[in-house]
Amino acid sequence: MENMSALWAKLSSFYQGKRVLVTGHTGFKGGWLCRILTDLGAEVTGYGLEPPTEPSLYEAAGLGKTFRGITGDVRDLPGLRRAFEETQPQVVFHLAAQPIVRDSYKEPVYTYETNVMGTVHVLECARLCESVRSLLNVTTDKVYENREWEYGYRECDPLDGYDPYSNSKSCSELVTHSYARSFFGDGRCAVSTARAGNVIGGGDFAHDRIVPDCIRAVTAGREIVVRNPYSTRPYQHVLEPLFVYLLIAMAQYEDPGCAGYYNVGPEDRDCVTTGQLADLFCRAWGGDAHWVDRSDGGPHEANFLKLDCSKIRRVFGWSPRLGIRDAIDWTVEWTKAYLNGAEMTAEMDRQIGRFFDLEAEHTDG
Repeated sequence: MENMSALWAKLSSFYQGKRVLVTGHTGFKGGWLCRILTDLGAEVTGYGLEPPTEPSLYEAAGLGKTFRGITGDVRDLPGLRRAFEETQPQVVFHLAAQPIVRDSYKEPVYTYETNVMGTVHVLECARLCESVRSLLNVTTDKVYENREWEYGYRECDPLDGYDPYSNSKSCSELVTHSYARSFFGDGRCAVSTARAGNVIGGGDFAHDRIVPDCIRAVTAGREIVVRNPYSTRPYQHVLEPLFVYLLIAMAQYEDPGCAGYYNVGPEDRDCVTTGQLADLFCRAWGGDAHWVDRSDGGPHEANFLKLDCSKIRRVFGWSPRLGIRDAIDWTVEWTKAYLNGAEMTAEMDRQIGRFFDLEAEHTDG
């Protein structure tokens, strides 16, 4: 892969002035993606619900002041169509979703409405909007029929998520495949899906996620409760998949032959257990941070999950930048800066700059 500062320059050359629509812009990944796109010079519009958590990355970093945000629900087809018609996007990133496995057991209908029909609506709007040239639907590593085996799942393996969240994302994949074949075969708009592993990073305030749960516990002076310390997941820093999303959307815009289905995950050595992740967090946080094993008897969740990312390596020459230890360290750094009252847009930019080696480039210059 080219050096990161050169890739940043290439991305900047492409996205500068591009009209980009991001669904789910008020979420954790959506917020980081919109910030990168803004730094790249894109004309960014977000479409999504009010921030899903309190606090939220969107509010903490004042992202609403840096690009246009439209409050709307992807289940609302007329509202979404108006957003497409007003903005005439050239590139679309679809991130809006109900993303929590446990919540999908509590609200399965809402989960399917958002994750399946929301995807239908985004694709339908892209079909009817002539300006759209590149669309990326962001799904999840959990779309695969999980047999708890040791090898990483490949893009050609069967899709059949177990729980309502995972299954709804499998359906979202199938909807995307159908629309790509049925309506975008003329090459006017290239369509891909990206199946990312579990992401961590500064600004994730969601419930029922291990790192935000760790942060809430230590800041409240409580012990960290880990409900399944032996489950293995492909954890990665949020900037890793976002960088790949930007690459895919750019590449397929320029060459529709690059469109397809892509796994995005860490190195095998960074597929760690939840207990190991909690250990790394406690080491990075310091003090008397510690965790305990305490199952709450909740609903089914997979115990072992790993992705085979050889396709994205072959097509884009991509490899992860940050190991799991770095990912945790960066998350703790961002969080402590937030707790100390730092200006969080600048902190986001600082980490984006480090990821793309822009600081080194500036220093050398």
